[in-house]
Amino acid sequence: MVIIMLIGIKNASKLIGISIISCCAVLVCTMFLNFYLDLRSIESEITSESSMIFYNAQVSTAKVVCLVSGGCLLITSVVMLIFYSKHYIDSHKKELGILKALGYSNLKIAKNFWVFGISAFIGTAAGFGGAFLLMPRFYALQNKDKILPETGIHFHPAILLYFVILPTVGFSLLAIVYAWYKLKGPVILLLKENLQVSSKISKHRINHEGAVPFAEDLKRSTLRSKKALVFFIIFASFCFSAMTQMSFSMKDFSSEMMGVMMLIIGLVLAFTTLFLAITTVINGNTKTIAMMKVFGYSQKECCRAILGGYRPLSYIGFVMGTVYQYALLRIMADIVFRDLEGVPSYQFDFPVMIVSLVVFILVYESLMFAYSDKIRKLSVKKIMME
Repeated sequence: MVIIMLIGIKNASKLIGISIISCCAVLVCTMFLNFYLDLRSIESEITSESSMIFYNAQVSTAKVVCLVSGGCLLITSVVMLIFYSKHYIDSHKKELGILKALGYSNLKIAKNFWVFGISAFIGTAAGFGGAFLLMPRFYALQNKDKILPETGIHFHPAILLYFVILPTVGFSLLAIVYAWYKLKGPVILLLKENLQVSSKISKHRINHEGAVPFAEDLKRSTLRSKKALVFFIIFASFCFSAMTQMSFSMKDFSSEMMGVMMLIIGLVLAFTTLFLAITTVINGNTKTIAMMKVFGYSQKECCRAILGGYRPLSYIGFVMGTVYQYALLRIMADIVFRDLEGVPSYQFDFPVMIVSLVVFILVYESLMFAYSDKIRKLSVKKIMME
């Protein structure tokens, strides 16, 4: 009997966001962890006290970067994987319901979601390979003053295992388990695509029915129903804020190369996450936008109802990123490099923060304008005929 393969490579390719985030995480963590392991091999060769202080600072830096950056990006990747698994199931309820009606078990269907792990493999493999391409330059900059003995670049199989193989297997298993959990419901819920689960309406809401304009109520319900997208919007702003500000101060604690790398990674993460989040919001509300146009709502009102609720959240993300980068650099200055001579004390850089905020406002509002134009071009006839 031919087993129907419902999930294909084409569907997994939509998880490009996971690949990019995984690539950034593994790139940074592989460089620092590999450098840390190679440093440990020359610890016995260090004789002077000043060299040992510098050695300890480098080791602590590697640990902080791996734990903070890697942990943050890992959580984001997991949230994104769960979100897209749920989005796929919600978008293919009828096909999944038919398979269940034909006798396919939940586990048999869910096993096909293993291909979602391919996105993690592409990202981690690219990050791992890219790290080794950058390592010669990275190692040279980390010890540019020749304080430590010469450190060679070695291949550590454990890094490949923990940063490439295990994440791929783990993400595949997570996608399978989550899909199995979501498919446990009755077949009728999958076959009835437009079935809405009734929600409890509070007494306060009933007593004030009609007090809130439709567009404002739609804005609130959009935020409530898309909690994962709220996280992505905040995360995108967080990355832009933290990485752009941190990149200008990183040269005092590491190197200009790390500053440039953090800036590029921050911008890539911010734009990728923001693009995927807003595109998903608009694609998931095309019929709502069409109906609003039919009832005479203007383009500006449609944009305010669908996208307007995310604007304050983006600025909250920017503030969180500012606080995060300040706290992290204070830790670097006051704890990691406190005994190292020549490292300046860190003070919050207001001019850099103002420049970053201005650029963020210009970029964010430009994107909102571009998506507003996309909403204007949506064809009501085409949407309603789908």
